[in-house]
Amino acid sequence: MKFDSKSLRLYAVTDRTWLNGRTLLEVVRESIDGGATLIQLREKNLGYDDFKSEALEIQALCREHNIPFIVNDNVELACEIDADGVHVGQSDMNAVNVRKMTGTGKILGVSVRTAEEAILAERQGADYLGAGAVFHTGSKDDAVDITHEALKEICSSVKIPVVAIGGINAGNIHELEGSGIDGIAVISAIFASDDIRKAAEDLRSLSEKYFGDD
Repeated sequence: MKFDSKSLRLYAVTDRTWLNGRTLLEVVRESIDGGATLIQLREKNLGYDDFKSEALEIQALCREHNIPFIVNDNVELACEIDADGVHVGQSDMNAVNVRKMTGTGKILGVSVRTAEEAILAERQGADYLGAGAVFHTGSKDDAVDITHEALKEICSSVKIPVVAIGGINAGNIHELEGSGIDGIAVISAIFASDDIRKAAEDLRSLSEKYFGDD
């Protein structure tokens, strides 16, 4: 499994809110078939054993498709199942301590809202940054919007890849062009869609258009 800036083109963050009778594995498979380049498993309300069981299923799917599998927040679980990496927020464990637990061979992502936080996270060993919320979002109650100027400042202040998150969809993604990001992280724009595969296809195409190397 290779991780680089292209792994962030379409960063899909799971949310069971919109399963509508389907399993999380099924909807994640549809998102990967549509072009998701990385899967982050985000579970706030599952017990450890259920979280682990679900994580192992989705991890196997990601390995089958050779894309990174990232666990949100739960560093202990990420280490136990040998996930490709872990993503932590500013209020979670310090990035230095996360790196001590995971070792150097794992991907470490850190959420940031300012250039100062970005610089510190890079210094502490982050491999990529999640910057946001760039638009208003209902997926996180405590999300604070950041301006597009702040997003540009974050991108220009570090050498590691940056993915934007927060309220991004096919209708507003163009507003992020020229910001310096490497891709978009989305939740509802994929998983709340009636046709998850098509939603992922459209977002992947737009992300390549606006943030690709060409």
